[in-house]
Amino acid sequence: MDSYDFVIVGSGPAGMGAAFALIDRHKDASILMIDKTPYSTGGMRNDCKMNFTFPIGFPLEYWEKDEAEAYLDEVIRFLRPDILPKSNIATYQARAERLGCSLLEIRQTHLGTDGGLELIKRLQKQLEENNVTLSLGETMESIDSRARTIKTDKRTIGYRAILIAPGRQGFHFLQDVMNSLDVPFVDNIVDVGIRVETRIEHYPIVKDYYDPKFYFKEKVRTFCTNSGNAHVVREKYATARGDVWYSVNGHAFAATEDNSNGLVNFALLKTVRLSEPLASGQEYAEHLGLMAALMGGGRPLMQRVGDFRLGRRSKSATFNGDLYDFRPTLTGASPSDISLAMPSKILRYIWSALKNLDTIVPGILHPSTIMYYPEIKLYANKPVYRDSHFQVADGVFFAGDGAGTSRGITGAWASGIRASRGMEEYLG
Repeated sequence: MDSYDFVIVGSGPAGMGAAFALIDRHKDASILMIDKTPYSTGGMRNDCKMNFTFPIGFPLEYWEKDEAEAYLDEVIRFLRPDILPKSNIATYQARAERLGCSLLEIRQTHLGTDGGLELIKRLQKQLEENNVTLSLGETMESIDSRARTIKTDKRTIGYRAILIAPGRQGFHFLQDVMNSLDVPFVDNIVDVGIRVETRIEHYPIVKDYYDPKFYFKEKVRTFCTNSGNAHVVREKYATARGDVWYSVNGHAFAATEDNSNGLVNFALLKTVRLSEPLASGQEYAEHLGLMAALMGGGRPLMQRVGDFRLGRRSKSATFNGDLYDFRPTLTGASPSDISLAMPSKILRYIWSALKNLDTIVPGILHPSTIMYYPEIKLYANKPVYRDSHFQVADGVFFAGDGAGTSRGITGAWASGIRASRGMEEYLG
């Protein structure tokens, strides 16, 4: 049986953060990193936007400001990001404040999907040069915390301490692990909303601030803005029964004068907390996703703002000619009426936020603007942790977005470092 001092499940930013922290402090330790996909996963692979300002990416139930900023400093020292410039922010902030909204000023960098892939290649090479064993395309199936072993689809592996950091798409997997370890948890929060796509001239703030963070009333916010060479994509999900549904997302390649498509997209999300009676946000999200799939013939939905304001569904002809002057980048979406699939209360809050946004940045409600549905972000599982290092059982630690310890690349990286400190303490 293969055995290691440290095993890391998941090769996203949380796993990377833990691995490099362990390398730095335990040069002679044996470290294994596995991932079920044949390539490194996580947010670095999709657009690779990074935020370096608290509290973005740091759930407040787990992080104090001073502690988060100390870990952020470690992330910055390692990644050495080029912070993007911003301008005219005070003008937009003043407009937002008059409406009871806010615009956060965040230190950001953006590598793009292509730049993110180059970063991943460099990080993997560094891991291998430091004798970390990478096993991509290997799936963890179960854990025995008493024997300190895990079973994968290929073998049994022994560990002294293990970090499990599968990310948001490992939601069901993480719940199976927690059930097997008798770890209490809840998953009662979910973000539900749309992805907006339009021409950059209709949302010119992105020329001043790449990923503007607007917060509106009723817990609605903008999220994950992409511009330049920007595209809307779909992400495949499956329920425990095997039913398939799709959420939309966005990304951008590094834009140059030669390859910019002149478009921008961003998510507008409403946070939903299910409390009385306590219910699963995951199951709620799946039901919404399946309803949208039913309406779209198995595909996500899209609707032009011009049609929505007239109370009519969009049709294929809506996406050609006259005012509707750009084609959707997600060609696999179904022209439809999103009001038939999205809960009316959520849609009402989303539409109110869009109207406020159009006052702050006039143009976003141009008739050609496209609204894609659903965009759903799980707030992840919320396990009961034994300590501040995210230990859930003897020698077993969690980190990253799937475990609720972060929201985004930099927060996940920081949570991986924090978990690694706990792994070190556990081994003495």
